[in-house]
Amino acid sequence: MVCGMSSSSASKLLVNGANGVSASKVGVPAHTQLTALDFLCARFPAIQREVWLKRFDEGRVLNAMGQGIAPTQRLLGESHLLYFREVSDEPTLPFKAQIIFQDAHLVVADKPHFMPVTPGGQYVQQSLLVQLKQQLNLPELSPIHRIDRETAGLVVFSVRAQDRDAYQALFRLRQVDKTYEAIAGVPESSSLKPKFPMTHKSKMVEDAQFFRMRELGADEIQDGEPMNSETWIDCVERLDGNASAMPTLTSSPPALARYVLKPITGQRHQLRVHMNALGLPLVGDQFYPVVKRAADELDDFSSPLQLLAKTIAFNDPLAGVARRFESCRVLKFG
Repeated sequence: MVCGMSSSSASKLLVNGANGVSASKVGVPAHTQLTALDFLCARFPAIQREVWLKRFDEGRVLNAMGQGIAPTQRLLGESHLLYFREVSDEPTLPFKAQIIFQDAHLVVADKPHFMPVTPGGQYVQQSLLVQLKQQLNLPELSPIHRIDRETAGLVVFSVRAQDRDAYQALFRLRQVDKTYEAIAGVPESSSLKPKFPMTHKSKMVEDAQFFRMRELGADEIQDGEPMNSETWIDCVERLDGNASAMPTLTSSPPALARYVLKPITGQRHQLRVHMNALGLPLVGDQFYPVVKRAADELDDFSSPLQLLAKTIAFNDPLAGVARRFESCRVLKFG
């Protein structure tokens, strides 16, 4: 054991996390001749070498067995490394999530816009998972599904590790009913003139800009290749000329509408991509149809994405009862 940490201490750190932050995992290529330090510096060039050395010294870099590892140790034969993320000068989010349900198996939180579910980018301690772990003293807490950082609304967590698969199976088997609300232009503002309600299906892949997704065109899909994304969509309310749309001297208020969306599949950014494909990009979307902000830019809290995870319902496999939860949040598009 290295770095002054016993195997039992390393295992405890791995399970419980550091300050509520669980270990992240990075795969090690087969037959690599690099040392642990050189590999991590090459894999994460934005993180300075001195930062990695400090993490090694504090026992915050572990091998696949959860054991501390020396920075000079070669990785031949290692499948992956575990490490604990940290961000210097992490921004503070000016809002909190609400806990709307908790029992021995589940925690359901109502998340604000801009808060990531799990650590990522410039947010670690401010992520929903880390805050809930610390607030509730639940070291094994884990999300059983995800929503985008930019999206507000419901997120369901499993309290105990041994229960996690039973709940995640509900999502794998599509036995969860989820409803989202969104605000976008009225249907006639799209050149496609979509008719609602409708079901939109497409083949989605990662875009050349890795943080975005895109739909394949008809000429990019092979015959017989199945679609991998599906959303039921309806336009339920017109918001034309609402004063909160803030008209200017040179423009009239945009004609907006409220939509209900029910994802059948769960591709990344699926609802945003599907609405954009219909010519109805969501109000406040910073990625679709074009990227409006760089990854390192500060968020504009006054212009949140108008997408809300409103309801979620399923039959609880452990409690044996029907569950239905509803967000208390309301989209404010002004």
